[in-house]
Amino acid sequence: MKKDIMSISEKIRDQLMPRAKGIKVRDVRIGLGYTAVLLDNGQAGVAFTFNESMKKGCTIFTGLHPLVGRDASELLTFLGSDDKIEMAVALATANALTNTMKDGLQEGDILEYIHVTPQDKVGMVGYFSPLLPRLKKMTSSILIFEQIKERQGDLLPEEDAYEFLPQCQVALITSTSILNHTIENILDAARSCREVALLGASTPLIPGAFADTPVTFLSGVVVARPQEMLRIVSEGGGMRLFKKNVKKVNLSLQ
Repeated sequence: MKKDIMSISEKIRDQLMPRAKGIKVRDVRIGLGYTAVLLDNGQAGVAFTFNESMKKGCTIFTGLHPLVGRDASELLTFLGSDDKIEMAVALATANALTNTMKDGLQEGDILEYIHVTPQDKVGMVGYFSPLLPRLKKMTSSILIFEQIKERQGDLLPEEDAYEFLPQCQVALITSTSILNHTIENILDAARSCREVALLGASTPLIPGAFADTPVTFLSGVVVARPQEMLRIVSEGGGMRLFKKNVKKVNLSLQ
């Protein structure tokens, strides 16, 4: 990626800065599975926590302290950080600001809206196991890429995605790729795909951040019960426990 081209993280930051000013952070939970941010307007957002990248020692987050009471714009400045925990705090803040029920959102599973034919080859970057039973009824050609060094059964190393995604018609990509700064290269490999969906609770529902990319769908969540979500995140919970407290939503960019 050329340095003079803004990253998606930078686009998210710049688009949300004006909106974030004056909105205060009420609570932050950095859990083992997810990070959650609650704003003083009652809105909450989550993002995946790369817990294996946590610093050693008794202080995991070494950035701004305290976070609570700060302007949301201060937390957004972490977008683009090489520290994945700072990135999780920033993206959860961005999602708290933007992931709300609004016109254009379609509730439900992404496979209800994305078009997959029996002839299509689907590349899945990130292992979305709940999607597989239904996806296998749509097509028999599915490639799954994960952060592993060698092939493990049906799972291929993430590095293989750069070779095989250009051969796919449909790409389903985890939004954690924003957090570890691989998203630009992955989207570049998926540029010839007919459908490209960004998936997961970390997904920011910000169409402008994905202008000039091949992304056709943003599939994320809107937090419906913020206090319960904070509790689940604090207790190390993830998507299986989120279900009753979020709404799965999809936003078409076409």
